[in-house]
Amino acid sequence: MRFFSTLSLFFLFALQPACGENISLKIGKHNIHAEIANTSQSREQGLMGRGLLCANCGMLFIFKKADRYNFWMKNTTLPLSIAFIAADGSILNIEEMQPNTPDTHHAQSDALYALEMNSGWFARNGIKRGITVQGLMQAPTGH
Repeated sequence: MRFFSTLSLFFLFALQPACGENISLKIGKHNIHAEIANTSQSREQGLMGRGLLCANCGMLFIFKKADRYNFWMKNTTLPLSIAFIAADGSILNIEEMQPNTPDTHHAQSDALYALEMNSGWFARNGIKRGITVQGLMQAPTGH
């Protein structure tokens, strides 16, 4: 019974974003649970060192001001997709990012947010440029 409890706890925590402030977002009919990265330290750390991300979990990066931000995958072992999002919540562009690579992926226009999800999540769910991410109004500001 102890093994079952330990295993159950492992899966419960593996399916949740890591400790930190979280936000619920919605894109179309899809609900997302995202960990918030709104400080320079949390944005720099991102999803580095994570081994698992649940199916509808991600990380929402929030910046102080909209700009053409760049991301890379140094020390990140998970293959990820990233959506760069304008201040009005509309998706500007979506990029696929391979683990442990120095390749840069950038916003094609001024983004206030970036949302990282498991690789292929946006494509599998029919999420494309121009679609609006709902729930960003409840997000804290970037620091």
